[in-house]
Amino acid sequence: MASQLPSFPRTIFTVVEPISLIAGCLGPLVDADWFIASQIDSAASPISSENARLVALQLGNAYGLLFLVGVAVLYTTSELRVVRNYLVALLIADVTHVGLTCWGLGYERAVDVAAWNAVTWGNVGFTALLGLTRTAYLLGLFGPDKAGKVPKKDL
Repeated sequence: MASQLPSFPRTIFTVVEPISLIAGCLGPLVDADWFIASQIDSAASPISSENARLVALQLGNAYGLLFLVGVAVLYTTSELRVVRNYLVALLIADVTHVGLTCWGLGYERAVDVAAWNAVTWGNVGFTALLGLTRTAYLLGLFGPDKAGKVPKKDL
């Protein structure tokens, strides 16, 4: 199925996004305290509570699941409708992810783009790029999908 997508969104959805999801999965698994402390940049980085570490590990697991679902959908289905519905669901998740992240950051931190750390750029900037790419694809701005090969029926 991935071969039916136009080149730019195909590269974003089948290469770039899966790599970013693996990174999102590994961050909390490798160092949960760093991952938690980097969500909101501050001078103090205390050791995280067991509850916060558990939530970070569960979030890492969710990123891993998103990676697996994305690979399963984009590399195995031949139905364009399934892919489009998958991308609509991800677009909704992109909007809520950016919105909730900005809400958690607070107005001052959210609009102070120059002070964003790498994690904030990932949570807001990169997710917004993914959402815009999904929107452009769904609106047909990258051109039409390539025609898939229709299997011949034996008579």
